[in-house]
Amino acid sequence: MSEENKLGKKIATLRTAHHLSIQDLADRCGCDVSVVEGLEAGAVPPSLAPLIKITRALGVRLGTLMDDDENLGPAYVDSVQMEEVTRLKSFETASDAGDLSYFSLAAGRPSRHMDPFVITVTPSGETDHELVGHEGEEWLYGMEGSIEIEYGKDIYVLRPGESIYYDSIVPHQVRAHDGQNAKFLAVVYTPI
Repeated sequence: MSEENKLGKKIATLRTAHHLSIQDLADRCGCDVSVVEGLEAGAVPPSLAPLIKITRALGVRLGTLMDDDENLGPAYVDSVQMEEVTRLKSFETASDAGDLSYFSLAAGRPSRHMDPFVITVTPSGETDHELVGHEGEEWLYGMEGSIEIEYGKDIYVLRPGESIYYDSIVPHQVRAHDGQNAKFLAVVYTPI
């Protein structure tokens, strides 16, 4: 595992704490062994659907894998931190969605039931899209540019100042609209 692979290290640590082999975890979450191995090694870009399955299998929140520390007070992010923070890259819903960069607005806040992120999307140029469903709910709020949400058989375009709330179990994908970069606020709820 690389030094920067904090996500993979957390998965491996939690898996070991539950006395599970990689095969056991893969069986519990319905993932291929290669996905779990790749995530732990940092060789596979983290995708939301398998991460949610893994967190369910391990009995933790998605934020547990994403957080850097465990402070007990509120998670306060000032405007300077918003500009200077290093964002998690490639936390994709699917590789054809483009490059998604996530900044957690609640990192360090343990025992939360939702995960707020500021997400920047760079288009992929792909025209065929893979939709993925997972347990939970999502609320998105457009900040800059426009994003496209393909939700089941419908497509919604979210512009700055607009929002959408949906059940994540319906196969969906969030991506840039009209080949332009975009930024939006997302609040993701994933039950454990």
